[in-house]
Amino acid sequence: MKTISLARSGHVVTATIDHPNSSMNAVDAQLHHDFGELFRMLKMADGELLDGARVIVLTGSGRAFSAGGDMAWFPELRSPDRLTRLRREGKQIIWDQLDVEIPIVCGLNGPAVGLGASIALMCDVIVMAETAAIIDPHVQVGLVAGDGGAAIWPLLLGPLAAKRHLMLGDPLTASEALRLGVAAEICSADDVGAVAMRWAQRIASQAPLAVQGTKIAVNQQVKQALLTSFDVSMALEMPCFNSADHAEAVAAFVEKRTPKFEGK
Repeated sequence: MKTISLARSGHVVTATIDHPNSSMNAVDAQLHHDFGELFRMLKMADGELLDGARVIVLTGSGRAFSAGGDMAWFPELRSPDRLTRLRREGKQIIWDQLDVEIPIVCGLNGPAVGLGASIALMCDVIVMAETAAIIDPHVQVGLVAGDGGAAIWPLLLGPLAAKRHLMLGDPLTASEALRLGVAAEICSADDVGAVAMRWAQRIASQAPLAVQGTKIAVNQQVKQALLTSFDVSMALEMPCFNSADHAEAVAAFVEKRTPKFEGK
């Protein structure tokens, strides 16, 4: 992996998103691919680094966990073959993440946007910096909320609140996430790593088979939500990459103006 590094301390393995070409860890083809590699590796728990690991800490470097899709990447996704690969890889990322039996503590050092939001919300414990936010802006860039967002947001917040966040891109702030039980703890950005590690060590001190079995059982409910919404949302999202509204959203972002959507 070129954009995610792994390190181990005792029973805890830390995976850090650190894109060399993006200070905000924006998702491009390489990071999208590496997310797939990461969760496939964690699902299999193969190799010396993961042997006997009891908890994963997933965090980001710098100012962001992952600041959503790279606008420069989107125009490359308009051909049918690229969209097919995107759909397949996107599905693999989310389903493999849910099949990781080792608990995952997410340390949100900064904003988690788009795919980054879905990945964060599908972790097992979330620690957030006070300045962090979870945001799904698919609709704001002319896309249906794919990447699992249409499944996990309603499951955590309820359908009405989820539709508000997904259709308008309203951020889920750290304080609101804590109030709703989505975040386990909030702290200063400088302390996210230490606080996430503390939660990881608490989990690691429990009986590993019991912890992992409990996670597997609870995740069946998340999988049921995905069975209902994931393929539908991805199927509806794919044509949007070739829509005039999506092209307008990308152009408006580059030109730093408000997009004008026409439903085309």
